[in-house]
Amino acid sequence: MRVRWFRWPGRLLRGRRSPDESPGTSPGKDASSGPALPELKELKWYARTGELAETGLRTMARRLPVLVGQALRLAWRAGPLDTAVTIACNLAAGFFTAFGLLATTGVLTALLAAGPTPQRVRAALPSLALVGLAVMLRAGFQALAGWSQARLQPKVTRIVEMRLYELTSAVELAALDDADFLDELQRADSRGTAAASGVVESTVDLLTGAVGLLAAASALGVLHPLLLPLLLLTAVPEGWASVRSARMRYLTVLRLVGAARRKWILSDLMVDRRHAPEVRSFTMREFLLREYDRVAAYQRDTELELARRQMLARVLGDALEGLAVAGVYVVLGVLLWQGMVPLAVAGAAVLAIRTGQGALGNLVYAVNHCYEEGLYFSDYITFCEKAERRIPAPPRPVRAVPVPFQKITVENVVFTYPKAERPSLCGVSIELRRGEVVALVGENGSGKSTLAKLVAGLYTPDEGRVCWDGVPLQETDPEQVREHIAVIAQDYTHWPMTARQNIAMGRLPDRVDGGEHPALLAAARAAGADEVIDGLEDGYDTLLDRRFKGGAELSGGQWQRLAVARGFFRDAPLLICDEPTAAMDARAEHALFERIRAHADGRTVLLITHRLASVRHADRIYVLEHGRVIEEGDHESLMALGGLYADLYALQASAYRVSPTG
Repeated sequence: MRVRWFRWPGRLLRGRRSPDESPGTSPGKDASSGPALPELKELKWYARTGELAETGLRTMARRLPVLVGQALRLAWRAGPLDTAVTIACNLAAGFFTAFGLLATTGVLTALLAAGPTPQRVRAALPSLALVGLAVMLRAGFQALAGWSQARLQPKVTRIVEMRLYELTSAVELAALDDADFLDELQRADSRGTAAASGVVESTVDLLTGAVGLLAAASALGVLHPLLLPLLLLTAVPEGWASVRSARMRYLTVLRLVGAARRKWILSDLMVDRRHAPEVRSFTMREFLLREYDRVAAYQRDTELELARRQMLARVLGDALEGLAVAGVYVVLGVLLWQGMVPLAVAGAAVLAIRTGQGALGNLVYAVNHCYEEGLYFSDYITFCEKAERRIPAPPRPVRAVPVPFQKITVENVVFTYPKAERPSLCGVSIELRRGEVVALVGENGSGKSTLAKLVAGLYTPDEGRVCWDGVPLQETDPEQVREHIAVIAQDYTHWPMTARQNIAMGRLPDRVDGGEHPALLAAARAAGADEVIDGLEDGYDTLLDRRFKGGAELSGGQWQRLAVARGFFRDAPLLICDEPTAAMDARAEHALFERIRAHADGRTVLLITHRLASVRHADRIYVLEHGRVIEEGDHESLMALGGLYADLYALQASAYRVSPTG
């Protein structure tokens, strides 16, 4: 479910004064000026996008064709037939609008001619029939255009959302560790995708308004050329006010991005079941309410200031537009007074002016809406372009991954996370032979998990290389490499799917004679997850998410067994276990390591754990410290060395010794 933060109302809650507020001030006071929320004051991308929004009519006119072109290409890709029908029907409706206006001149000429009234009415009937036919045809084409346009919107939404998720699921993992990339992703996901259908809709409305205005202008040009430029002048004041209002709104949304994100975090803490016990245990309720009130007040004050400034812009624009319209009628009156246009033509001109004003209003609104949505849509376009550059390009030619491999080597790798001040790994070299259990040991932050991700091909080293039987992973297809790796992670996902799907992970096996697939049952049994699933009401068909009707929730240890089962089900030659027993008790932990050793028969296991008693039987142990391998060997040799491993092992073992006085 995606949160549309830009539409959230500000919920105000009264509470005690926040520590960040000075005495005598209410929450959120002077928030619109910034100091009330110092943690949200600076946004790294605000200046760049704010510069984009600081535009006027000339800049808008220059960018509008680009937006229209992007929207039409997107609409054509989503539904060529619907796009063609929409454009053709709008053009046809515009033609019959102009035709009806010119036919009205014939009606008025006949009605205002000399002679008896019945004779004049009969003379007007042919022109009146043409007007009625034009109105009917215009309405029919407009209805057909509206239907085609409505069909386009869900198709466009599907395309842009699929494109976004195709990119986010394909970018290199390091991109998702980049704070700037994540900011741009949130902007594209939260508003950019929604703006895509808005840009297409506004483009069609713009076309409709332009065709209607062109029809009215054509009729006026035929009736009297002087009336045409005067009608177009009425667009300038409303256009200025609309563009200024859109720019204000866009800058305000940018300003409130940080506040909206913080509100979402705070609201999640107050409503999500996972946080409820700790919120109550630490009596966090008042603090969270105060924080939420402070951010909500900042949002409220900022939005009230926006409403005031937009109101002033609209009032000024409406006043100027009124003067322009009055000028049009003054000129028409002068022309009529001087006898330069007949009375019937003047009547038709009034009708054309009224039609033109309506079309002009629709056009200005469509231009304003297209420009405003285009600002957000450009965030989506920009993110997609950047994301495409963060997708690893497959090497040419692609070398096949050796399977089964005999040896995996990590050779002098260096890796630094985006924006990090120092590398996480500095010249690390390790070796994993087929059928071995290799353990990575070290204190928090030593680089163990990062090294495991490099071995799995999730990260690309800045220097050095990872090779399978001498074949560098950089020269292989990453998807092919991952097909031969199973991961049991510490931070595994609680997939809101059935128990079967949580184990099979998209590789749904067919049932055999009405029962479960043997491979699925074997993986669950090997991980001890079968005991968990047997206790569920619907067994493997149980939905593991209590937010849905009939869903179930598991404990941490039960979830971890399912995570182990999904690793076993993959049946890959390389199994990476990153703290697989973090949520298990001692008995379950011992049983799991026994299962991993049994499952490792013929496979290579890379084991990461703080429980050093579990690595005693590893074939080789690498000890990491500050991103470097400082010790290597089996348990006995490392204990004899008396280094960091021996110290950590002795420290953990001492916790289980019973003192003589105990």
